[in-house]
Amino acid sequence: MDSREIIVTNVGSMEPRHKCEHQPYEYYKYEVAKRRKGDQCYVAVYKIPPGKANYPYHYHRRNEEVFYVISGHGVLETPHGSREISAGDIILCPPSEKGAHKITNPSPSEFLVYLDVDSIHSPEVVYYPHSGKMGVIMHGESNQFFKSDSEVDYYEGE
Repeated sequence: MDSREIIVTNVGSMEPRHKCEHQPYEYYKYEVAKRRKGDQCYVAVYKIPPGKANYPYHYHRRNEEVFYVISGHGVLETPHGSREISAGDIILCPPSEKGAHKITNPSPSEFLVYLDVDSIHSPEVVYYPHSGKMGVIMHGESNQFFKSDSEVDYYEGE
């Protein structure tokens, strides 16, 4: 299918990708379309199990993210503190430190479900303020992560 064609799908007919590699992070991700070279946005539906988050607290340098909460309740961590989110909430995370975020599902029994729409600039640099890491994200390739405190001079080793 050409990435420029209209896509109509239903989450109920999609097979999710389940990721649970490190506590307390876990999610089910329903990708509306796989990322392709030349695409300008990415769309997925996330189901976050009770007591989990899908990603650590982070922000992007170039990509914007928009979340629309479909069902459940969550906690959105931001640079200004944490706040509750629930069905019907729309969250826009700009590409900067001001857009740092983490979504957690504090419910003991209910899934948190939301739509995620992202702009795509690849490669992308993502920062993780709590752990002092940065990642170089190349869609469709292996990602690389580094500790931010290991900065070197541009000419070191040359």
